This record gives sequence, C-alpha cells and structure tokens, in this order.
Amino acid sequence: MYFDVDNIESTTSIGFSLGKLLNAGDIVCLTGDLGTGKTHITKGIAKGLGIDEHITSPTFTIVNEYESGRLKLNHFDVYRVSDPDEICAIGFDDYIFSDSVSIIEWANYIEDILPKEYLHILIEKDLSKGENYRKITITPYGEKYNYIKELKI
Repeated sequence: MYFDVDNIESTTSIGFSLGKLLNAGDIVCLTGDLGTGKTHITKGIAKGLGIDEHITSPTFTIVNEYESGRLKLNHFDVYRVSDPDEICAIGFDDYIFSDSVSIIEWANYIEDILPKEYLHILIEKDLSKGENYRKITITPYGEKYNYIKELKI
C-alpha cells in the first residue's frame, strides 16, 4: 500500500492513523533518504499512541523511550551505527522483543539483525511532482501485520 503526500501534515497524519492501529510488540522499520520525513511519520505514530511528549530523533543516543501513551514507544535512529554489534550491546533484543512499539529509523543499516516480522515504511522523494512530494510505501512482513489493510487516511 502506498500514499502520495506533499506536506509534513499529511506525512504526520499517516503516522497518526497507523499509531492508532499498532499493537504491543509491533516493530516499524523506516527507510528513506535524509530529509524525507522519517521523524515526522514517527511523531504521528507517537500521537496515534497517545504520546504527547516532544519527539526527537535519537541520532546520538540511538534510542529514546516514551512511556506516556497507551503503549510504550522505543524510537531508534541507527544512522550512526557502524556495526550491528554496537546496537546489540545496548540490549536491542530486549527492546524489540518487549510489549513496546519499536520504531527503527534507518533500519536498512541493521537489516541482518531485524526479526522476520515487521512493518516496513519506505519514504521516497518524488521530484517529478515537486520538491515536497513523497511516496510512502507501507509493506507488512508477517501475518501479524495484516491489520494494516485497515489503515485509512
């Protein structure tokens, strides 16, 4: 399933609608170039989970934890991770195999250690339509994520 968007609000809205559907233990993997909107969609997901805290990308800390919503959110940014062992050392498995929702920005950098089941969101610039246009493709891996068909924007 994919969506064409042309502004930050639409990107955040997709995240919000998704966040309302997410379940305990869900893993969302985000990929896309710098500046495509990975953190904006994460902000929307957090709002959909009922989290009102200020969401920032954990570029230097690797993970931020938010506990104020209906489910705990672990927000990873693995852009600066040079070796998957580095993320394993912080207890990555304990985070993603918990009852929390885990969002992983730049998930393609650690694809060798990702579980088989997750929700993948690819955000791509569509310069043929203009500088602000994005194509957001959501792909479920595993039957657990079949509920994504209920996503309405």
